[in-house]
Amino acid sequence: MTSQHHQDNIRTSSAAWLKGVADMFAAEGLEVPALFAEVGLDFRALQDPDARFSVDTISQLWELAVARSGKPNLGLNRELAASYGNLDVVGYAMLSSATLLEGFERLARYLAVVSDGATLEVLPDARGHWLVLGHIGTRRPVPRQRVEFGMLTLLMLCNWLSRRELQPLACEFVFPAPTGVERYRETFLCPVRFGQPVNRVLLGSADLQAPIPTRNPALYEVHERLVADRMDHLGQQSTVQRVRNEIAHRLHLGEPRREDVAAALQLTDRTLQRRLQAEANSFQHLLDETRRELAAQYLADKRYALAEVADRLGFVDSSNFFRAAKRWFGVSPGQYRNQLFAEAPTATEAN
Repeated sequence: MTSQHHQDNIRTSSAAWLKGVADMFAAEGLEVPALFAEVGLDFRALQDPDARFSVDTISQLWELAVARSGKPNLGLNRELAASYGNLDVVGYAMLSSATLLEGFERLARYLAVVSDGATLEVLPDARGHWLVLGHIGTRRPVPRQRVEFGMLTLLMLCNWLSRRELQPLACEFVFPAPTGVERYRETFLCPVRFGQPVNRVLLGSADLQAPIPTRNPALYEVHERLVADRMDHLGQQSTVQRVRNEIAHRLHLGEPRREDVAAALQLTDRTLQRRLQAEANSFQHLLDETRRELAAQYLADKRYALAEVADRLGFVDSSNFFRAAKRWFGVSPGQYRNQLFAEAPTATEAN
């Protein structure tokens, strides 16, 4: 299937976002239609605003683009990220927000419009807020170039919204330090660290609280309705989906409690239970399903040791993770990982 509308268990990105990536590849001199054909994507479907594309196939597209271009830092370009990072209707919704902080909180809430395989958390820090960029539901490791382009797009978005050049305070990436790390400091305009627990960038309080010149309360309401309608169309406004997203955000901190998830969704615990029952579901089932999906993702990435996977899934010890994996996959976590790489070894990341 070359272009996919949202389906259960298939994480997808919008045509608008992928078209921006494709245009960036073209600006770098790549034969984009040929790349799409090679990974089995329909290049013409980019013109369909409702088309969605598998996030795993997009990762495959990035891997191929890096290999064909011979550029290990493909996408690490401020001008290209500013020109081609397309957040669709969510970007325009951010334009009508009062401040950058409010705009990014909206983006975190509605990111599924752009991609339901990506997550964004806005976390407070003494100096400002971290923008934490993650991925969920992937079956192949996300290439570092794709992460870099996404992070750089967020920063260039800050400049577009504020109409001035912002300097982040720090930037961190999960992957090991590649060659030519000076390029990262020049691109992100701040200290950059590698081999960190998450991909994130720190913006200062003054920058985040500065008013957006295009803020407009009337347009804010219009955009809010448009984005909410798009979320409805994608099935992202259901209580089940909102709970799953909230669980995924919290698992690395330990097993989340239903009461805390309800509070984060601005619901009472009782209301949350009632709504999940109305959708023929339960919190415990969603916790288990989210863990299973993330387990498959983390086990497909050799950067994570088995004990680290257990921690990221919120298990108190590895034995609980072992038992859960046997129930989910029929084999132990180590055996499941070995099967993955025996059946379909992933492409080596270009460095």
